[in-house]
Amino acid sequence: MFHSSIEENEVEMCEHKGIGHPDTITDGVCEAASRALSLEYRKTYGSILHHNLDKGLLVAGKSVPRFGGGVWIDPIKIFICGRATNSDPQINIKRIVTDAARGYLERTIRCDLRHFEILTEIKEGSADLKEVFRRGVGAPLANDTSFGCGYAPYSRLERQVLTLCRLFESSAFRESFPAAGDDYKIMGHRVGGETSFTIALAFIDRYVEGVDHYFAIKKAIHDTLSDHLGAPAVLRINTLDNPSATHERDVYLTVSGLSAEMGDDGQVGRGNRVNGLITPGREMSLEAAAGKNPISHVGKIYNVLALIIARAICEEIDAVEEVRVKLLSAIGERTDQPQVADVEVRARGGLTEEIKQRAAAVADEWLENIDRVTDLILEEKVTVH
Repeated sequence: MFHSSIEENEVEMCEHKGIGHPDTITDGVCEAASRALSLEYRKTYGSILHHNLDKGLLVAGKSVPRFGGGVWIDPIKIFICGRATNSDPQINIKRIVTDAARGYLERTIRCDLRHFEILTEIKEGSADLKEVFRRGVGAPLANDTSFGCGYAPYSRLERQVLTLCRLFESSAFRESFPAAGDDYKIMGHRVGGETSFTIALAFIDRYVEGVDHYFAIKKAIHDTLSDHLGAPAVLRINTLDNPSATHERDVYLTVSGLSAEMGDDGQVGRGNRVNGLITPGREMSLEAAAGKNPISHVGKIYNVLALIIARAICEEIDAVEEVRVKLLSAIGERTDQPQVADVEVRARGGLTEEIKQRAAAVADEWLENIDRVTDLILEEKVTVH
């Protein structure tokens, strides 16, 4: 039975943590490390060996922001922890993981990376979980009993949150507002037909001359975001700012454009789900997908797969309005044969037998070819944070 659509709910909330948010950074470096190690295993052994690098922590540094440019005192420390098969001395896991993490930072974060320190604590995996990789015939065996959730399409509020996200990360916005940092968070909510967005955006001190200049930039960013939304909405930016500010400490000012330089720590699994959002009104797994191995860890694979199946059904069957997918594994059982594969479909004119059969066929095809999910993850054709 398909319950009411999210659009019919009186209240809806949706959050996105930006590319420079401490939780997103931690997810990103752990996922980059897993991907690099998977590719090295595949190159050396012809297959991906057991590993999970999904325990990560970012410890904020220390800085002194000042209008016109401050100083960074202590570095940001990122700890990547987990388990990995390491029977070959030719594979330097610490180097692979550290290089992958730093490469991710170079591609995504614009501040001086000399202020980042990457630390690893990666040990050999347990014998029973490594055995899972060797026993799988035809399809990998699940190394956990877990569930994954996915839905499609995005609601109007969710689309608006992602629209703002893409704007913040666009080259045009960054050129127009060099003071806007990489660390931002968007919280959207809808009550009835009224939509509001509360945004935290780190400002970079060297591009801000003083208090008046800070508020002028904030006003210009507010107006740009409002125009970009193209629909009436309440928009609030950096609501902790003191409207009577006289000092750097009264506004959201940073040296690097990252709260992680001083104000906030980060941890794997506390950020965006695999669809790039945090959506309390939807079915949602709390699994940390980033850093888990892309072969047998259903906490990663089933969340990505559920999202893929939901989107595929929406795209391939015209009458479908909304889809929800839930997959439940059993540890030690084949990943292509979940304990539960629940597909809920909402369709215009009602749910016909033909739509049921076509939706089931889409789900079955993806389950039969579950190895494609691994390839999509390694090729970075899907995101997990």
